[in-house]
Amino acid sequence: MFERPILVTGGAGQLASALSAASGSVHRVGRPDFDFDRPETIDAVFQAARPSLVVNAAAYTAVDAAETDAEAAYRANENGPARLAALCAAADVPFIHISTDYVFDGNKGAPYTEGDAVGPTGVYGASKLTGEQAVLASGARAVVLRTSWVHYHEGKNFVRTMLNVGKTRDRLTVVADQRGCPSAAADLADAILAIIGRIQQGWRDEYAGVFHLAGGGDTTWYGLACAVFEDAAAQGWKIPVVAPIATADWPTPAKRPADSRLDCGRLARVFDVRMPHWRDGLRRTTGAIFAGAAT
Repeated sequence: MFERPILVTGGAGQLASALSAASGSVHRVGRPDFDFDRPETIDAVFQAARPSLVVNAAAYTAVDAAETDAEAAYRANENGPARLAALCAAADVPFIHISTDYVFDGNKGAPYTEGDAVGPTGVYGASKLTGEQAVLASGARAVVLRTSWVHYHEGKNFVRTMLNVGKTRDRLTVVADQRGCPSAAADLADAILAIIGRIQQGWRDEYAGVFHLAGGGDTTWYGLACAVFEDAAAQGWKIPVVAPIATADWPTPAKRPADSRLDCGRLARVFDVRMPHWRDGLRRTTGAIFAGAAT
């Protein structure tokens, strides 16, 4: 085991929270003490923590807002991670950086592998892609993990939004022509800790680079919503009627990839790490939500 802490950025975000809950070795930091908009805090926190490994789960994730706030998106998704990776390189500390399926345009028609061409359709995806590139060019022993459709029993996410809106409406419409791999933050945390366990045994060159890490199987936002309410109905909750619609019927400032499924085979081959099926991950999230609602 590492003698020094694992530094996790992202404050009260979903993945940082899940990692903190899963391991007592995690030192979690966030705003205002650690803020990519204030580069001096990056250096100060890193030097004070003296980490054995860093997981960067901090990011600008407001996909639509990024279209009109590109500078902020690039500060958080490229410049900040680049600085943090440089510190890791100088200190010879392994760096795990969290990225996104939105680096792809969604036109492949099959799950994306790490070798497929990238082509983000919006500022958010573009800023995350340049962040990946900066991290990999930093000289750090870097692992970039692309994930997708993250949900947790805390924070802001699609699952909690569906449950909250479902309490007040009898009918909902949800996009049914965007396909991806929902990923429970708690499952992601377990997988990342397993990856860290491998790194702790000794760094290998094959660990460097980009890997895909997401829930097994795939569905649409409509399919995910139906599954959320299936779990809610089993708890006796009143549920709304959910109707499928097309992306064209729900226009947004940023264009989303229509099919951003991720092939996670490389991660399994290199680290022997696999995520549970997305439906099992969803039950983990909804179960924690329902347990909290009952207390």
